[in-house]
Amino acid sequence: MLIDGKAMRTLWVDEPLGAVFIINQILLPHAFRIERLESLVDAATAIRDMQVRGAPLIGVTAAYGVALAMRADSSDVGLKQAVDVLRATRPTAVNLHWALRRCLTALAHLPAPARLVAAYALAATMAEEDVRLNSAIGDHGVALLRDLAARKNGRLNILTHCNAGWLATIDWGTATAPIYKAFADGIDLHVWVDETRPRNQGASLTAFELGHQGVPHTIIVDNAGGHLMQHGEVDCVIVGTDRTTAAGDVCNKIGTYLKALAAQDNNVPFYVAAPSPSIDFSLENGVRDIPIECRSAREITHMAGHDGAGVAEVRITPAGSPAHNPAFDVTPARLVTGLITERGVVAAERQALAALFPERVI
Repeated sequence: MLIDGKAMRTLWVDEPLGAVFIINQILLPHAFRIERLESLVDAATAIRDMQVRGAPLIGVTAAYGVALAMRADSSDVGLKQAVDVLRATRPTAVNLHWALRRCLTALAHLPAPARLVAAYALAATMAEEDVRLNSAIGDHGVALLRDLAARKNGRLNILTHCNAGWLATIDWGTATAPIYKAFADGIDLHVWVDETRPRNQGASLTAFELGHQGVPHTIIVDNAGGHLMQHGEVDCVIVGTDRTTAAGDVCNKIGTYLKALAAQDNNVPFYVAAPSPSIDFSLENGVRDIPIECRSAREITHMAGHDGAGVAEVRITPAGSPAHNPAFDVTPARLVTGLITERGVVAAERQALAALFPERVI
């Protein structure tokens, strides 16, 4: 995607077996800063502190974290420690665990001296796969948007929640890939961007990247979505997913479930962009089985912004009031119109998913 007219990815390596470079997303949209990751600790910190975030990008960053760890210790002990440290950073996004299992499977049988080169090669492969998957999701999703736009015969209004965009992946994004491809094809569209409290990934990140791409958009408060749907101002919803069960339940940023309920009540199509690494065929019931990360109450009680002189943080709640901060919720499959995958659009149900990805079925 574009930053100031220049094509960029969210993660890259400048030289073979070298440091890994990322965009520090904590600072966006007020500052654009590139961070250099040199070690396992650097990679784990970047994931845990959300310098990188979004399920696909977390997975690739974890793979590079293993590669960085192999620079210091490529023994069996070093490999196990790397996987354990990275696995503990974020509990909900299945891509993290998928990537680490893949690294462990590929590296464990190799002699220790061969693991460094193999780890970097595998991480690079996973990065390229992510780009291809998201581009394919865009190709399948743009067909849906083209059909909706033709039937409406006017500007298409799309609602997003959180950031399932370029910044959540290596490139293209998941939920934004159809939007970017539709915009490039000349489809007249506009994006409603949920602010996505408490970390404001919609207002801070999705709006940032849509703006750099030139896509028309408007930021709204999280609770405005249902009102807009009632008044016919939303033609479809497209969100991402951090984990989708074998039965089609979707775990995504907190507030997604409420958007799905409002969409169903107002007959608005609700699509989920779901690359196959985010589908967890080992789980059936999302509400019961998916671990939900609870983050610091400070994300609710305080807010950061630019005061004209720089970025400042202020308290926005009474000093003595506690806060509870679940980061994700689960949208039952019955509320999902369809899953947009790299192999096509599929119903959110076990039989359909198993038929599309038979090699993944457990």
